[in-house]
Amino acid sequence: MRTKTGKVRRKRHKKILSKTKGYRMTKNRLFRVAHEAWMHAGQYAFNHRRRRKSQMKRVWVSRISAAAKNNGTSYSELMKNLKAFGSSINTKMLSEVAFKTPEVFSSIVKQVGGK
Repeated sequence: MRTKTGKVRRKRHKKILSKTKGYRMTKNRLFRVAHEAWMHAGQYAFNHRRRRKSQMKRVWVSRISAAAKNNGTSYSELMKNLKAFGSSINTKMLSEVAFKTPEVFSSIVKQVGGK
């Protein structure tokens, strides 16, 4: 007797079509097009999770740079002085301090040898 994978195929198709709800045009109706769109969406999501990390690092650096300029020093000088001082504060935390509590950031700059 010939098998036509009715249940298996239907389940697989329904799974993909349920994941592509909200996609435009035939990408949420036709299995072949929907499957292709779903695979591409997954690849974009994977790549952009990594891109988001580098974008956040750029935001942190620009925040620290702006706060350092307000305290009369540059970003590169500040980071060099922090390293020489032996500070264990990372870029993310330093940007949070610079953004939320500028007075604490000013004291850090003075402590590590800023102007």
